[in-house]
Amino acid sequence: MNKEIAKEIEERFSQKGYNIPISEIESRLDKLLNEFKVPQEEARRSVVNYFLKEYNIPRGDFFVQQGETPTVKVSDVTSDGKWINISAKVVQLWDDTHESIDQAGLMGDETGTIKFNKWAKAELPALEAGKTYLFKNVVTDSYQERLQINFNRTSQIEEITEDIEVNTQQAEAPTVKVSDITTEGKWINISAKVAQIWDNSHESIDQAGLIGDETGTIKFNKWAKAELPSLVEGKSYLFKNVVTDSYQERFQINFNRTSLIEEITEDIEIGTQTVEFSGAMVDIQSGSGLIKRCPECNRALIKGVCGEHGKVEGSYDLRIKAVMDDGVCVQDSLLNREISEQLTGVTLDEAKQMATEALDQSVVLEMFKEKLLGRYYLVKGPKLDRSILVEDISLLPPLELDQMDTIIAQMGV
Repeated sequence: MNKEIAKEIEERFSQKGYNIPISEIESRLDKLLNEFKVPQEEARRSVVNYFLKEYNIPRGDFFVQQGETPTVKVSDVTSDGKWINISAKVVQLWDDTHESIDQAGLMGDETGTIKFNKWAKAELPALEAGKTYLFKNVVTDSYQERLQINFNRTSQIEEITEDIEVNTQQAEAPTVKVSDITTEGKWINISAKVAQIWDNSHESIDQAGLIGDETGTIKFNKWAKAELPSLVEGKSYLFKNVVTDSYQERFQINFNRTSLIEEITEDIEIGTQTVEFSGAMVDIQSGSGLIKRCPECNRALIKGVCGEHGKVEGSYDLRIKAVMDDGVCVQDSLLNREISEQLTGVTLDEAKQMATEALDQSVVLEMFKEKLLGRYYLVKGPKLDRSILVEDISLLPPLELDQMDTIIAQMGV
């Protein structure tokens, strides 16, 4: 009987393209049945699971569906571990996140959208965004409490001519406040004001920055592939079908191609906590001094180019992105035009005149560094993410010797 069971297991693996030595199967099976007195079916299951793990074989490559595979809609996917057939359009392809994944993204039909993973080992045809396919023998799964579909070696993909109209509206997405965001991987709707738009840091990101409501602020990423409208600093929007995420232990919100953005007339008041910080200004970062902003979205231009609107005739502005150090920690501080003029004594018109005479915009930044670096300041204002938006700044006298000793002691030098 042991040899028969071992042969059945060996043949099953062989049918799927995996050659497991029958001697290894018999040895492990014999130990479970005769030495540990494990029931026959439990021993069979244990041996199979052992070799799946030992040879790094996806479970879906070994276990096939029982009976006829049902053909379903996205809305019918309500539990994991089910084998299904489904016709759907590829809504979006995401950048690969792991070497084991060949392609991942969103697919959908008239009832909704769902995430999919196509494993590299499955060796299935490449999918194209916007095309419609019949997916056979795929498996439902769940990750972080959200259902998804996995394609493996037993799956089949057939391109079809039917143009499926995808319902991208996530009916179950709850409307939340910033303070309600406590987990990642959740689809939500949220009304918020754009507090800050940051300079682009990666070509895959269209816009990034901070949005907020009366309960606080949170970082957002709007992916370039999403092709969504530009956000303007200071305006309020209703964001639908956005996804919570986390990065470096901080929550954030991602907008993708299924998201919707609607400008609203409500002027949302951003709830922030006013803080104070005193220390030496040790650096003024690039992107400070005399800058130009896009007239459409207000983002700072880089060499005359807006990341969203291309080469534009920008409008001049002043700002200081300061780094302050109190001997224990550093703090980013953002000074707008009004505060920058007050602190430096240089108006926007004077800064423009300086740059015109020198034929170099950077002279303003260098002058700011010369005037400000190494001096001690007290700044006050709301803290948004890593930066204090300075509403008030005052010069402090140089540190006395005993104060310096205290700071050195705190630093452990």
